[in-house]
Amino acid sequence: MEDIYSQREGTRRLGVRADTTREGNSISKTPIQVRDPIERAVLVAAPRKGSSDARHVTEHLEELTRLVDTAGAEVVGRMSQQIAAPNPATLIGEGKVEEIARAVADAGASIVIFDEELSPVQGANLEREMNVRVMDRPEVILDIFSTRARSHEAKLQVELAQLEYLLPRLTRMWTHLSRIRGGIGLRGPGETQLETDRRIIRRRIQGLKQKLKDVEKHRENIRAGRDPMLSVALVGYTNAGKSSVLRALSGQHEIVVEDRLFATLDTLTREVDLGEGQRARVTDTVGFIRKLPHHLVASFRATLEEARGADVMLHIVDASHPDWDGQMHVVERVLAELDLADRPIIPVFNKMDALTDPAGFGARVRELYPGALTITTMRTNGLASLKAKLRELERAGRPMVRVRLPITDGARLAALYRDGEVLSREESASQYDIVVRLDRWQVERLQREGVEVVAEQVEGKRARAG
Repeated sequence: MEDIYSQREGTRRLGVRADTTREGNSISKTPIQVRDPIERAVLVAAPRKGSSDARHVTEHLEELTRLVDTAGAEVVGRMSQQIAAPNPATLIGEGKVEEIARAVADAGASIVIFDEELSPVQGANLEREMNVRVMDRPEVILDIFSTRARSHEAKLQVELAQLEYLLPRLTRMWTHLSRIRGGIGLRGPGETQLETDRRIIRRRIQGLKQKLKDVEKHRENIRAGRDPMLSVALVGYTNAGKSSVLRALSGQHEIVVEDRLFATLDTLTREVDLGEGQRARVTDTVGFIRKLPHHLVASFRATLEEARGADVMLHIVDASHPDWDGQMHVVERVLAELDLADRPIIPVFNKMDALTDPAGFGARVRELYPGALTITTMRTNGLASLKAKLRELERAGRPMVRVRLPITDGARLAALYRDGEVLSREESASQYDIVVRLDRWQVERLQREGVEVVAEQVEGKRARAG
């Protein structure tokens, strides 16, 4: 290999290999692929003694490993220390800091990633002690979200979360400040530039919040313009299989499904056929995870308004995961933080095909969570119970009424068959007497038009007709 120089400009062009034959008559140029160096990471967990995190430290480090792998780094070491109370300066004890620093040097690591959130002071101190870059779990999650965001809305939400995370840590992350720190006569301009950066970030944060308010208004307009229909939101832990459920329900194979954390960030809505002439609108929302950065939760509040406006939420749970109950509690906490805990929620245990005793597991969860469903997207009839439940909900949302029409009103009769679920029909010489399920707005429209509509008795109770 020899480097080729531009004779005209006298500059050196890297990344091109020149191979010359023995005769020197021909030169073939083969481009060299240049890749960013892969970060080598040491992972650290520091749960409180006696806490749930301490009991599941191995599973949590395994999840952090998957997150780091998704972010594009290679894990070269994993360490943990149970702490009685967090050290305000370094989170962990001084001896453990020295042990990690030695492990970093031995493994040739370029970064240390903590499973717990670090304060700005803790991050700065640890970087100084270990002489490598230090990150925490929230920063890794934000990095993954920034690479996965596709829609304009998702990019706005991720940028807002990143800036709110960055603002209190700006001194540590401001690399060009570190080059002049301590320079005689340069300390003042450096601090001035830091304050300027802070003001710029604060203005950008305000601008992003306003744009997201506009997005929320736009979503409200879209929801208002949709045809009335049973609305379903899929929520759950990341990689629980929400996108797989949506794809199986809708039959649209272009929906992205990957066995990785946060494969999709953008809200996706599809109308699905439930069978028996019934349909529903199903929305896949962003997945949750343990220790989800609160800035990120707040930023995605507009997206999760789809869940707030749904008639029912399906909590998709990965039944094959060893800590499925812990993941359920994480999702429930995030929903409570978003003021969504009071919405109708049905637990749906997915991936039943991966269990050795699906019948036993199903009996157990139905005892713990009455009304829970068990499904799999890997079998033809794996969603039968889910579709049946959604049909039941769709019918429950449509009151059963008795409509009396003149025998000459064939147009309205045809509309009842087209738009409703006709249960019975009687005819006399002068009128039709029809028992039908209709959406409430359709009942109200008939009443405004002067049509005789009477609420029907259902199991001893009177159904509402508007």
